[in-house]
Formats: sequence, structure tokens, C-alpha cells
Amino acid sequence: MLTPAVKEVGSGYTATFLSLLFGVAVALVAYYRMSRRRLYQLAADIPGPTGYPLLGNALEFVGSPNDVFTRIVNKGDTYKNMLRMWIGPRLLVFIYKPDDVEVLLSSSQHINKGQDYDFFRPWLGNGLLISGGDTWRRHRKLIAPTFHLNILKSFIDLFNANSRMLVTRLKKESATRREFDVHDYMSECTVETLLETVMGLDKTTQNETSGYDYAMAVMKVCDILHLRHTKMWLRPDFIFNMTKHSKEQDLHLNTIHSLTTNVMNKKKENYFQSKNSINGSAQKEKTVVETNNAKNKTETKKKTDAKNGEESKFSYGQAAGLKDDLDVDDVDFVLGEKKRMAFLDLMIESSQDGNLITDKEIKEQVDTIMFEGHDTTAAATSFFMCLMGCRPDIQEKCLQEVDSLFGDSDRYITFEDTLELKYLERCIMETLRLFPPVPLISRQLEEEMRLSSCDVVIPKKTTVVVGTYRIHRREDIYPNPDHFDPDNFLPERSANRHYYSFIPFSAGPRSCVGRKYAMLKLKVILATVLRYYKVLPGLHYDKWKLQADIILKRTDGFMCRIESRRDYNAKK
Repeated sequence: MLTPAVKEVGSGYTATFLSLLFGVAVALVAYYRMSRRRLYQLAADIPGPTGYPLLGNALEFVGSPNDVFTRIVNKGDTYKNMLRMWIGPRLLVFIYKPDDVEVLLSSSQHINKGQDYDFFRPWLGNGLLISGGDTWRRHRKLIAPTFHLNILKSFIDLFNANSRMLVTRLKKESATRREFDVHDYMSECTVETLLETVMGLDKTTQNETSGYDYAMAVMKVCDILHLRHTKMWLRPDFIFNMTKHSKEQDLHLNTIHSLTTNVMNKKKENYFQSKNSINGSAQKEKTVVETNNAKNKTETKKKTDAKNGEESKFSYGQAAGLKDDLDVDDVDFVLGEKKRMAFLDLMIESSQDGNLITDKEIKEQVDTIMFEGHDTTAAATSFFMCLMGCRPDIQEKCLQEVDSLFGDSDRYITFEDTLELKYLERCIMETLRLFPPVPLISRQLEEEMRLSSCDVVIPKKTTVVVGTYRIHRREDIYPNPDHFDPDNFLPERSANRHYYSFIPFSAGPRSCVGRKYAMLKLKVILATVLRYYKVLPGLHYDKWKLQADIILKRTDGFMCRIESRRDYNAKK
């Protein structure tokens, strides 16, 4: 047995140790807070709700997907221009004023994505969506020309063919006139369109169910990623990796990566098979181009300027005054001075010619373009269809425009036709305003940022969130902002509107590289569907339940009913 003296000495050592431990803890906390003093000082000037000790406002992000989305969106009723929230020690600042959004999105300095995007890395690696710094700049410069309008025009027939296949698949739904989830059909259509256009994969080489399986796997992975965003205990990798969700994610990522790997392998095989014949013809073509360039250049520029004047009337998902690296002169393309190729063709050639990009980087870009290129347009087309059911009067005007252009013919839609579908375009734009596919955009500040609308400085290391959904519904910009009104995009209404008040595809240096591709595809798909089907009345949009699991979706599903307008005759 220990004597009382020994016990007393032991207790003394324990008390000393605990005192030292407590002192070290206090010192570390004090040092941590001192190192963040500037952050706390600046954050205090930003309006926001009071949080709990340690947790901050983290509980605001707990709940069902619809509850979390509704709760955060409704904060904008109180905090109309900006909102400060803490998730533990992490500072989030939501901005809703176009002047301030412009400061962030137009900057070439604030280009790094928020840390929430890190959950995408097992899926997208260091692709264009996630990467930053020199890697992003190098890949953006390489990829942007592959979405040039002249390349997109060559996809029109493929847009038509896949839209016709969608019409065929929808026939069984029109026969029953029962409610169904149109998003499943739109997802399959947009995946298969991407495979044939951007990836250049012939339909005869595709697995019959590959598009559907891929789309369903993407939806499941998005659900899991949303769980990690809203359930704080799933954020650390070491905890997440021990859960069933991790195993489910691996299973679905295997489906996703299998498709993109197969796409890459088939394209590389085709590339090497045709390389010799391409090289032979390329030298002849170069000689012809060099001979004719001088005398053709002036004439070509005149034609291009006239054509661009007409095409500029077609909005590609952003304010007319906004320009980015997709808005470049067509002359060099027409003359052949700068050879532009479709996305995957250029990626593979670049990996062979000067090692501009590695095979691993190509795969990451393929995964990124496949995700961004299909899920956003699938959501947009689905929202449009449901909105037509809510507004039969608007749908009737769309049907009249489509019928006036195509009549009873079954011919393919041409690029020139898309320029004439002006009312349909306004309806698409209004759909993107009310229900932007990407409702939130985030950046991680590496330097302080001073806002334009007020004397507020947002500290570095802050995650700044652009609340696109709220910006598109500002009463001071859009009268009756929750009402579906395509006339919001009449030229006279939008002429004096702030460029950054409509940003469904983001804006600035990191604007969506597939913006023009998406808008052109949306027009062809929706015009084709409306030629053959009419959407029947459904649940009004003010009763829809929404969630933002990366892409804005309906929690209750994109339910609609359709009826046939006339039979589809499989002819151009």
C-alpha cells in the first residue's frame, strides 16, 4: 500500500502536469487567435447571425437537402447583400450584389476554388473544375479553343440525331400520359450527346446502356458528396473512409471511370491508326492554305464580321456585354492559320506533340467535361420541361414559334434555325435565371478582397460564396423576381442590367468553358421535343422542393406529363 506521503507527492505531480497541460492549451489557443486577429477584426464588420461557441453556424447546414437549401436561401431575406457564417473556425461570406460579384469573378487573382471542391478529387482529380494556379491557366488555354463556335456548328447534326432518339424514348410516356421523371431521359440524352460530340466516340462503339448507367452513377456520387457537405462528421477522410458511403462511392466511381477510360482508349487507338494518313494530307492542306491566305484574308474577314454580327444576337448564357476566351475572332479558324480541333482529339494530339498534357491529366479533364457537360444541361432541360407544364400560355408561344419555323416537316434543325428561335431562347434564359444549374459558386481567397458596393474588406483564407440563386431573384434587378417571365430578356429590358446580375455559367476567367456548347445543345434538344410533344399541366413551380447537391435539382423529382402532338417520321 502507498503511504499518505507518496499519495500526496503523486497527486502533486498530477496537479502540476494538468496545470502545465492547461497552460500549454491556453497558450496555443491564444496564439491561434492572435494569428487570426486580422480575420476576426474584418469578419466583425460583415453582417451575419450569431453562432454557438466552437460550432459557429454549423447547425444551419444540418438537415435534409431541401431543408438546408431553403434555410440558407432564406437568410438572404434578412441579409440582402452579404452574409457572414462560421462553420467552426472556417469563415464563409455569401455575396449577392452584382458589383461585388464582379470584383470576385472578374479577378485573375481570386481563381482558386473553395475547399468544398476537394471532395471531388477522387472523381475529377485535378481537372478544370478544381485546379488552380498555373495548372488551371495552362489547361484552360489548351481546352477553351475546342469549344469555339465553329467547332460547335459541326455538332449540330449529332445534336439533332440524339434529340430524335430522345423523342423516340419519350413515346412510351406520351402513350400513357402518366407522370414520370423527365430528368432520367434528359441525363441519358446529354451523356450520349457528349460522347459523340466532344469526345468524338461513334455511337456504334458505345455500349447500349453506357449513357444511362453513367448518368445514374453520377447522380449517386452527387448524393454522397452532398452528404459530406451537410454532415460534419463525414467531412474528415479517415472517418468517411470507414463508412458504407465510401464503399458506395468507390462502386459508382468505378462505373464512371470505366466509361471515361474506355472513351480515352478508343480515341487513342483511332488516333494512332489514322496518324500517318492525317500527316500526309496535312502537308498538302498546309501548302494550299499558305498559297491562298494572302488573297483570301480580307474577303474572309468581311464575311466573318457580317456573320458574327448576326450570331451576336444569340445569347450564349450570359449578358451580351460580357466577353471571355470563348469569344475570339473567327478569321484564323476559317483561314486555317490556327487549327482548331474537338476536345478529346486535341487533348490526345497535345499529349504526343510536346507533352503539353499527360495521359493522367487528359483523363481528369475527360471526367470533368463529362460531368459538367451533361449534368448541368440535363438539369436545365428538365426544369424547362416542368416549367412548360406550369405555364401553358408560355408553352403555347413556344409551340407557335417552333411550328412557324418547321411546320409539319421532320427536317433537322440547322444552326441558322437556332438564331430564329428567339422566344425559345428567352424561355431558356428565364429558366436559367430562376433555376441556375449551379446555384452557388465559391472561391478561396489567398489575399484580402475589398468589396465595391460598401467599405468592407473580406479577409484572406475566407471562402467567398456567390449566391447565384439569390442574385437572379433580386427585386431591384428583376421586377416580380419569382415569376417566370421570358420578357425579362427582351433587349430593351436587359440593356441597362448589370453584366453580373445574370451568371448561370459563372463569368470572368473561370466562366464555364462549355457555355456556348450548352446553350446550343439546349436549343436543339428542346426545340426538337416541342415539335413532337406537349407538356401537360403539372405542379406549380412555387411548390417545388429544391436541393443544391452541387447541381440544382428538384428534391421531389422532375415530374411531368406529356402528350404527342404528331408522330415522328425518322427523316431529316
